[in-house]
Amino acid sequence: MQQHIDRDREDLADDERGPAEVGEWERIAQLLATTGGTYDPKADAVVQDELAADRRAAEAEQQRLQEQQQLAARADELAALARAGRLDRTVETRPGDKAARELLVHRGDYHPVVDGWLAQALADRSGHYADPAARTAAVDSLPDRVRAHAVLLAALARTGAPAADGELEFAARLAQADPAATNALAIWLDRVLAPTELAEAGAGQDGAQ
Repeated sequence: MQQHIDRDREDLADDERGPAEVGEWERIAQLLATTGGTYDPKADAVVQDELAADRRAAEAEQQRLQEQQQLAARADELAALARAGRLDRTVETRPGDKAARELLVHRGDYHPVVDGWLAQALADRSGHYADPAARTAAVDSLPDRVRAHAVLLAALARTGAPAADGELEFAARLAQADPAATNALAIWLDRVLAPTELAEAGAGQDGAQ
């Protein structure tokens, strides 16, 4: 074994892999000297650790590919629903829909209806956005215009005025044109509605007494 190592050390002197390969031979020689038997990869802790690391890397890559496939499938679904005019409140948002939106933008298959759908779900606190943590994350992840649209829809809902399908489409146009102004309008509506809501609450308490 030592003769083999010495010969490899000479043959690999000018090879970048030389020191590593010679070091591996020396490690195996020391292992055999300790065990006194034939070399068995299954009993080599270093080899087993490397194989385990390779398996973990392969599993992580497989998971990544599956997640990419799932994301692409969800993006395809949202695009198809948007084109068919069926992306509405009956379709619940899911974790990862923001990434699906970004994929649609990246591949040039984006439809503005997707933003309106996300904004409505955020305003209604429905689907994925029923979770407070998801709503908090949306503040940092969704585009300004989507968040502004959601804030205005929520303020308009507090007026109690019924709205037919498509009647609040102007909110999306406002948010697209000027998110800051849309937020300001929502804040103003909240301030105007607050005294009314307090008065209604007080009236309800008086009637209950």
